[in-house]
Amino acid sequence: MTVSSKPGAPSTEARNLHWLLTNLVDEVPGLLSVAVVSSDGLLLLSSDPGQNAEQVQAPTGPRGSSADLATIVSGLGSLTVGAARLMEGGGVKQTVVAMDEGSLFVMSISDGSLLGVHATPDCDMSVVAYHMALFVGRAGHVLTPELRSELRQSRERTQSR
Repeated sequence: MTVSSKPGAPSTEARNLHWLLTNLVDEVPGLLSVAVVSSDGLLLLSSDPGQNAEQVQAPTGPRGSSADLATIVSGLGSLTVGAARLMEGGGVKQTVVAMDEGSLFVMSISDGSLLGVHATPDCDMSVVAYHMALFVGRAGHVLTPELRSELRQSRERTQSR
């Protein structure tokens, strides 16, 4: 892991992950909220303005928060993993919930971490899924236990202010 020269400043890997999330939000029309969730259900990174050290600007979804999205993503991820295990279906790669007023996408990143996206009802689902897969491919090898720890600590510092 690259160590930052300034105490408390994000590492190169954290800045790269923030950049990947910013790129996802900027490149894909119709995204309302995006959350990266650890295997234990903690929000690591989100598109909520004001929640990240390097803010990612995006409209918020209903009830406003990526923390809510993280809770839903974690629960849905756990449910689908359990269902796949019972059905002997192997690993869960992606879950899509299409609703009248929006869509929810959940994709596995690595080590149980998940990427969750809440999108508008008129989003192009194939474009959303494609860009999520790009994010997962790029972030999967970077999202090490050390980086997850750094992101958790960064969110805790931000929330305690």
